[in-house]
Amino acid sequence: MEKKLTTYQMAVTALMAAVMCVLGPLSVPIGAIPISLTNLVICFSAWLLGPKFGTLSVAVYLALGAVGLPVFSGYGAGLAKLAGPTGGYLVGYLLMAFIGGLFIEKSNGSPVVSGIGLVLGDAACYVLGTAWFVFQMQCDLGYALAVCVYPFVALDLGKIVVSCIVGALMRKRLIQAGVLKLA
Repeated sequence: MEKKLTTYQMAVTALMAAVMCVLGPLSVPIGAIPISLTNLVICFSAWLLGPKFGTLSVAVYLALGAVGLPVFSGYGAGLAKLAGPTGGYLVGYLLMAFIGGLFIEKSNGSPVVSGIGLVLGDAACYVLGTAWFVFQMQCDLGYALAVCVYPFVALDLGKIVVSCIVGALMRKRLIQAGVLKLA
């Protein structure tokens, strides 16, 4: 028996997608891959929505960008952005939300276990994105790592730590207030 999405689930999923759409375009261009707040919002989505609806919120964000809304870094949009050299990182956000959300859900929000899941999700995003970048740019892996991964690792780990501190607290408080329903 297939369960329908409740109005609540649709609303919170849409809300997190909207936050991604607002913060995603704000970026600092430092090369081929800009610094963006999108992955921080994805971590919060995983904390608040779990793997299913956190991933769905990312899918909504990607769909909005694919149809032309300027929600990607630097106010980019369109299928060309998704198919371009950095598109693998955008698609990799789905893995980040799912893997991180799964660890958060299965550990009942344990910050350490959840942090490990978010790191693994971020690593999966890096793997997919870097493989796609190498394919698109016809460059060697060392160059892709130097341009697309190494400059971002420390900052992304910092975002994960912030999300584990703030996300765990937000999740706990919203559940206590009866605002966040995880079932």
